[in-house]
Amino acid sequence: MGAHVARRVAGLLATLLATSFVIFVAVYAAPGDPAVFLAGGKEGLTPEKLAAVREQYHLDEPLVVQYGRWLGDCVHGDLGRSFQYNDQVVDLVSARLPTTLTLVLFSSAFLIVLGVGAGIVAAVRRGWVDSMVVSGTTLAASVPSFVAAIAMIAVLGVKLGWFPVTGSGEGFWGTIYHLTLPAFAMAVGSLALISRVTRQAMLDAFSSEHVEVARASGLPERQIIVRHVLRNSLGPIMTMCGLVMAGMLAGTVVVETVFGLAGIGSLLVGAINVHDFPVAQAVLLLMVVGYIVVTTVVDLVHPLLDPRVRLNRSET
Repeated sequence: MGAHVARRVAGLLATLLATSFVIFVAVYAAPGDPAVFLAGGKEGLTPEKLAAVREQYHLDEPLVVQYGRWLGDCVHGDLGRSFQYNDQVVDLVSARLPTTLTLVLFSSAFLIVLGVGAGIVAAVRRGWVDSMVVSGTTLAASVPSFVAAIAMIAVLGVKLGWFPVTGSGEGFWGTIYHLTLPAFAMAVGSLALISRVTRQAMLDAFSSEHVEVARASGLPERQIIVRHVLRNSLGPIMTMCGLVMAGMLAGTVVVETVFGLAGIGSLLVGAINVHDFPVAQAVLLLMVVGYIVVTTVVDLVHPLLDPRVRLNRSET
């Protein structure tokens, strides 16, 4: 287990290094010159002034040198200074990160409760209930998150007035109230995936020998489902839930923009629009780090939920 953890950590660091270089190069390869923006626009811009701006912000250095400087600063917790706001990027991200994390956690709660619950119902009830669950979740998955968000705003927010359509609210209950629609809109698209993985994992567990032995022993069906079926299905269910939750950080870009939330997703959109490269790089790097860390944790926790994974790894 220790060797496996060491290999995963080494792979995580190598992936982060490669990803950070791709992010840095991709942002600077985008159309537009940040030096022109920093100089105040093209109007009245002279070559001398442009050269001075490039020198001030080290934009005249080779790309590899700029990347090395940026990576070294990131390791020490310095993500640079925003071109647009002239504030430290760390402060901008720190101020908006709680809203995004709350949105992701709230959406994950919707996803787990509704997705896993629907999959359990479909696997246990079968028949027409199974067909309804599969059809309903498939329909939900076919709706893009921004379409679901706009529809919820129009119906539940504007027409019925049940929920607010902008802002993140104040206090615990105010935040929950304001983020209900955004969280549900972000979770809708992944409900079918989670429910189908749950359904298939439980159906496989139902057909296993130890479940047949438990039935032959006269155990109640509820006890069989909880102790023998659901418990043995937790591995793939939790793995898929973790992967979907890790990808939700990127999904906040659309939802936060539609609902006008001050999170890191909307911060990324604004930074890209004005070529605020330090902010864009920091947010993208944060999203990638979050995804890699969550998937690594899921990979490490999976053997604890499913002993068969430990057995297979020990054999190889």
